[in-house]
Amino acid sequence: MSTDQQIEQEIQAKGKTFPRILPADIERSIASEVYFTAADGCVGVGMTAEQKLCPEPLKLLTFCVLVLNNGFTVTGESACASPENFDEEIGRKIARQNAVNKIWPLMGYELRSTLAIVTGK
Repeated sequence: MSTDQQIEQEIQAKGKTFPRILPADIERSIASEVYFTAADGCVGVGMTAEQKLCPEPLKLLTFCVLVLNNGFTVTGESACASPENFDEEIGRKIARQNAVNKIWPLMGYELRSTLAIVTGK
C-alpha cells in the first residue's frame, strides 16, 4: 500500500471528510504519461548513442511527464548514483511519484479557490 493510501485511510478513520483532494482525484486528473531518459533526449536532438556525445550518466536519469486533463504538464525525475543500481521500472516509478507530488498543491489551490467562491472566505 502506498503512503498516499495509508494517509487516506487515516483521514477517513478520523472522520475528516470535508472537501479535500483524494488520491483518486489525482489519478483521474492525469490524461497521459510519457517516460524517457536524458540519453533518449540526446538521441532525440540528433545524436546517436554511439557518438559518445551523450555522456553515460544521462542513461541513469529518468523523466516522467504527466499531462493533466486540462493540458497542463508536470514533470518528475529520478537518478541513481551507481550505474549498477539502475532499473528502468524502478526509475519510472520514482519519477512518476515525484511528478504526482507536484499535482497535489495545484489541485489543492484549485479546490481552495472554489471553496472561497462558494463560502465567501
